Amino acid sequence: MDIDAVNALPYEDFVDVFGNVVEKCPIVAAAVWSTRPFASLNALEAAVSEFIDALPESGKEGILRCHPDLAGRDLQRGTLTRESRGEQAQAGLDALEPAEMSRMARLNGEYKERFGFPFVICARMCDKANILQQLSERCRNERAAERARGVEEVKKIGRLRLQGLVLTGSPNKL
Repeated sequence: MDIDAVNALPYEDFVDVFGNVVEKCPIVAAAVWSTRPFASLNALEAAVSEFIDALPESGKEGILRCHPDLAGRDLQRGTLTRESRGEQAQAGLDALEPAEMSRMARLNGEYKERFGFPFVICARMCDKANILQQLSERCRNERAAERARGVEEVKKIGRLRLQGLVLTGSPNKL
């Protein structure tokens, strides 16, 4: 779909299509709809980013908490969103060796205990080895720095999801 088609979407359709650009946060799409028309995909991406940036810290943490643990129980149970399932599979997280799975679970638990939200990384821009390395390293960050890093990763994920919808003309809804 092109940007003119995006701008022409009624509210409900816009939220249906773009409601999972930010994982399980259709409120972002709902709020961004009111800033139409968008001159370009970049303008749409900027509107999403600006909405996220304007949130209080508790809202930013809320967005982070909507993300699943990487290679976690939602992947094992098959309950990930379609987007997250594809992104985790692309990074190889659906095919971890038992030792990798154990390490991932341990680090996810340590991370969540330390920060109060799950580890977020743009899996489409990484492989499983890089994700494990980043998870291990980022467990040592300060909370505020890690929250900011997680939000930037959310924006990367959202940007790629938007590009998939707007540039490729994908008929699939998010």
